[in-house]
Amino acid sequence: MKQLSDLIPYKDFDNLELLAKQIVEGFLIGLHRSPYHGFSVEFAEHRLYNKGESTKHIDWKLYARSDKMFVKQFEEETNMRAHIVIDTSSSMLFPYQQKNQSKLSFSVLCAAALIHLLRKQRDAVGLCTFTDEIEILTTAKLSLPHAQLLYSHLNNLLQSGEIEKNRDTKISEALHHLAESLHKRSMVIVFSDFMGEETPREILEALQHLRFNKHEVILFSVRDKELEVDFKFKNRPTQFIDLESGSSIKMNPSEIRSIYQKNQDAYYQELELLCGQYSIDYVDADIQGEFKNVLQAYLLKRKNLM
Repeated sequence: MKQLSDLIPYKDFDNLELLAKQIVEGFLIGLHRSPYHGFSVEFAEHRLYNKGESTKHIDWKLYARSDKMFVKQFEEETNMRAHIVIDTSSSMLFPYQQKNQSKLSFSVLCAAALIHLLRKQRDAVGLCTFTDEIEILTTAKLSLPHAQLLYSHLNNLLQSGEIEKNRDTKISEALHHLAESLHKRSMVIVFSDFMGEETPREILEALQHLRFNKHEVILFSVRDKELEVDFKFKNRPTQFIDLESGSSIKMNPSEIRSIYQKNQDAYYQELELLCGQYSIDYVDADIQGEFKNVLQAYLLKRKNLM
């Protein structure tokens, strides 16, 4: 499966629904050739259509061949609800001015693909975006008009210029708010770089709030592995700018690489460890990696809940 940078130019993001379908269909083809086959993403058999019932699941291709109406019967039809949560603070714009490769664009396209996959599995889906507060929060629905609304929200994140520098993050406050707002048991899927002033334990308290309310949680820790994890900047004086606070500092990357990596590793390892203690899935998501890693992690989580 291709990476985001190989898949599409940024100008083509205005058709997220088509791109989402392209990603998911490519993923499922690979999935059915792998040991992961059997996640109930296909129908099991056909039955004759009964006059008066919904035409929603009629197999029209089979009708064209046989001149008879058959309905697809799915292996498992669930009413699972999922809420996709995206951090839209300024740090998610990194790498800045590379919109088709930023953490935000990666998260948006992953979210679009998940919406398509969730609906394919007959699951309701909602969307939440946040910075230092909740900005968008929809209900979870299965309908096509609702999905199109979600795609519109996602597209606006990239196209309208709404996301700007100097917008900070308060992950714990947003997750506490979300926990109070979701009144039915759901799977909460979070995309964030978890960069802010909060400690892993403060974030965990909000995640515990979700778990206490019986929600399942999966976190995608979205980062650029080459630049943010391995810190592979050229060894020359470089200006580093905090996209959320606007503060900057100039230094040679080689002088701070080891201490930077030590502190970063300690922070994210603590967050991952704490998540594991409370049955919260923590997944590293490299924005230069493949979308299948995100979709596969979601399907494994869903399968474990069935």
